[in-house]
Amino acid sequence: MSDSAPAAPTGPLVIDIWCELECPDCRTALDDVRTLRDRYGDRVELRLRHFPLEKHKHAFAAAQAAEEAFEQGQGWPYVEAVLGRAEELTRKGEPFLVEVARELGLDAEEFDTALVDGRHMLIVDADQAEGKAIGVTGTPTYVIGGERLDGGKSQDGLLERVEEITDLLLAASGQHGS
Repeated sequence: MSDSAPAAPTGPLVIDIWCELECPDCRTALDDVRTLRDRYGDRVELRLRHFPLEKHKHAFAAAQAAEEAFEQGQGWPYVEAVLGRAEELTRKGEPFLVEVARELGLDAEEFDTALVDGRHMLIVDADQAEGKAIGVTGTPTYVIGGERLDGGKSQDGLLERVEEITDLLLAASGQHGS
């Protein structure tokens, strides 16, 4: 065992965002996600984690579609496009997920196939299980520096708290805030 201090973390600070794409509260949180992205740039990695809620019947399919979008290199644009039109997802279901992929210039046929073969279901199931294990009960929920911040009941003051923790963690790692 070495006597030296642990190395400073490399790479960006990770903020996990437990979300589901049929959730109106997650749509509202998009502005916070954009604010965090603009403020911190590449010092922070905003990582989508799936927490489909049973009350939304297309949430599991939407989570799988989001994974396909990440695989095709357009994860966040896809997530934002679907969340921005969550009521259409509720009305139209899986065909809407393929439609959004097509609108973004993604391989819509591959989306359709991925939704049928369930190739991304293990990722979605693992995220949901991990979320339950750490106490996620609703969406959006942020996890940063080991602290869980639940926005499922109220998002009042949530962005400010995420920024406060982010600034502290970045300062502690030698990176500077905004």
